[in-house]
Amino acid sequence: MAKHCDEATIDRVCEELKAAFGDRFSRNLSVRQAHSHNVTALYQQTPNGVVYATNKDDVVKIVKICAKHKMPIIPFGAGSSIEGQLNAPKGGISIDFSKMDQVVSFSPEDMTITVQPGITRETLNSWLRDSGLFFPIDPGADASIGGMASTRASGTNAVRYGTMREAVLSAEAVMADGRIIRTASRAKKSAAGYDLTRLLVGSEGTLGIFTEITLRLHPVPEVVSCGACTFPTVTDACNAVIESIQCAIPFARVELLDEFMTKACNAYSGLKLDPLPTLCVEFHGDKTSVAAQVSLFGEIAASHGSKDFKHSTDPDKRAELWKARHEAFWAAQASLPDCDVFSTDACVPISRLADCVGETQKDLQEHHLIGPMVGHVGDGNFHVLLGYHKGNKEEEKKVYEFSERLSERAISMDGTCTGEHGIGQRKAKYLRLELGDAVDYMRAIKKALDPDNILNPGKYGFEDY
Repeated sequence: MAKHCDEATIDRVCEELKAAFGDRFSRNLSVRQAHSHNVTALYQQTPNGVVYATNKDDVVKIVKICAKHKMPIIPFGAGSSIEGQLNAPKGGISIDFSKMDQVVSFSPEDMTITVQPGITRETLNSWLRDSGLFFPIDPGADASIGGMASTRASGTNAVRYGTMREAVLSAEAVMADGRIIRTASRAKKSAAGYDLTRLLVGSEGTLGIFTEITLRLHPVPEVVSCGACTFPTVTDACNAVIESIQCAIPFARVELLDEFMTKACNAYSGLKLDPLPTLCVEFHGDKTSVAAQVSLFGEIAASHGSKDFKHSTDPDKRAELWKARHEAFWAAQASLPDCDVFSTDACVPISRLADCVGETQKDLQEHHLIGPMVGHVGDGNFHVLLGYHKGNKEEEKKVYEFSERLSERAISMDGTCTGEHGIGQRKAKYLRLELGDAVDYMRAIKKALDPDNILNPGKYGFEDY
């Protein structure tokens, strides 16, 4: 059972790691604090030490040392997790993967690439720039591929290209006993055995630690057109998206900004959009197909009250629009002076999107909360960024109560309490409400693969064995 190790055990583990890794192991407080939760409101729980791995053998050695002493292990990528996945509630050792950032192999003919987990998505796409291929999963932050696989990340391109669930073809991982396994071959399909790839992808470091990940790539589209249009209400914008998807428009991206968020992005990123609920859209394909997609979407948007759909194939305008979208969190923070921002998300079937968004807006108004909304609405996924004054217990309580109501609302609509942030610590309480007795089988899998509960303990609510 993972528990706080006594000081003698902590010192013994740290001495062994120091002997094995020298300057790549640190007990410095500032280093340890930088390797725990640091995005949005959650209490920071620091590890007892940090070790920088440079190859898979390092990871095996670290896991075996920690397993011998039943010391918790917390994998660390780029530090962008939101729901406390990086916290160390039982103490333990953080493994930093930033030095494991290389391409292992590349097969352009198969459109696959195998990478170490510390490489970030922007670095990967820079590496691929002259290949005619790209990696489409884009959660906004320059997250590590290992972290994205661990949290089953998605983002702005998921409506067309899927999530990390679809992007990861196979993986290599170190398990709790220090053995390395490969979950699958590079073949595009297989009927051999259990799907361990899908089991590990999204497990938030609780079942195994990635050392290599093989990804599906996609051809760079011939034509890319992007644009933005405003609507009288958020409900109108959502209904335009629902009808567009029902008409089989293959959006590459379709993102929602509510009125507050549009104003914030104008101020922070220099956009010049009308201060109304806005859809930012992008289409991929050849010249003819993109033109048809743009035309049909324009007609549908107009039928829901939009009067100003502007689009362009200019790469500079595209970069400006999506840079602003990715800066939405910081734009919201800048528009909420003296406030911290609490970020939460939910996802519902596309047919319930307008209902869920509308009820959520009503909830914010009734409880006098400021919560700009932004979302990957092509997937039925949206985020609420709530402003509150840190240390004000009454405001913090209202924010957490809102998050509970949002999670319950989404689940009641046959949706999920989290479309992409993950469960971590903060949303563990909703897992059983959403999945019922399936949680017992998840817990059984965790116990079978990690009997001493050393792999990222305290996440998913599986800390009680």
